[in-house]
Amino acid sequence: MERLKGCKLFLFDMDGTLYLGNRLFDFTKELLNTIRETGGRYMFMTNNSSKSVADYIKKLASLGIEAEYDDFMTSSQATAYYLKKHYPGKLLYVSGTKSLKEELIKEGFEITEDTEKTEVIVSGFDTELTFQKLHDVSKMLCTRDIPYIATNPDYVCPTEFGSVPDCGSVSDMLFNVSGKRPLFIGKPSALMPRLAMEKWGVTPEQTVVIGDRIYTDIKSGLNAGALTVLVMSGETTYEILAASADKPHLVLKDCSEMIPHLRRS
Repeated sequence: MERLKGCKLFLFDMDGTLYLGNRLFDFTKELLNTIRETGGRYMFMTNNSSKSVADYIKKLASLGIEAEYDDFMTSSQATAYYLKKHYPGKLLYVSGTKSLKEELIKEGFEITEDTEKTEVIVSGFDTELTFQKLHDVSKMLCTRDIPYIATNPDYVCPTEFGSVPDCGSVSDMLFNVSGKRPLFIGKPSALMPRLAMEKWGVTPEQTVVIGDRIYTDIKSGLNAGALTVLVMSGETTYEILAASADKPHLVLKDCSEMIPHLRRS
């Protein structure tokens, strides 16, 4: 816990870490207020590409948390950054939600449903998934050598009743069809935490990544050289932790355990 005292930037996963489904954890408001009161900054860093930043601002507002655009680093934003760097001006086929499409359009990309004209496939956590989208992407992967980008590798998205399939699960389905896997942009890649550090001018030593998944949240923090905190309030069990080759720096029951240590800093 001593290392938390030197941290200036707190990168939080959201679902399973600060809330679960539509239920805000009791400690979340106090935790965020404490970080601000002690001179730190927090950002919400999520692999969930089904919602735009505007959607997340509304989501948090409905839970009683005020947030602004600069408070977020999403896999949608990171995907747009990657596409602008590597595939500027390319025509995209997006197997994703309306919000993901709007986010990419806002960044200057044109989107098509014409599988013959498509230059890059983008796949996200698609809560509006249809068989037609699966058919289109399967057709392109099986018949063409085409760039294939996915926002995140998560297999499941936690809910109040358990979980639903996420982008990684759909990517496995498409691998079974085509033998091809996408380039995953979100966590565990170091891209999102590094973009956040660059944005606020902090070092890896001054940054902590907090989340409930080892293979995405914790791994991204380790890859970025940041302090990592695993919370057991979401997906990970102690059995999963014991079996994982990647180990977090700290393991907490939930984020409430951070509050007294932050106040002492």
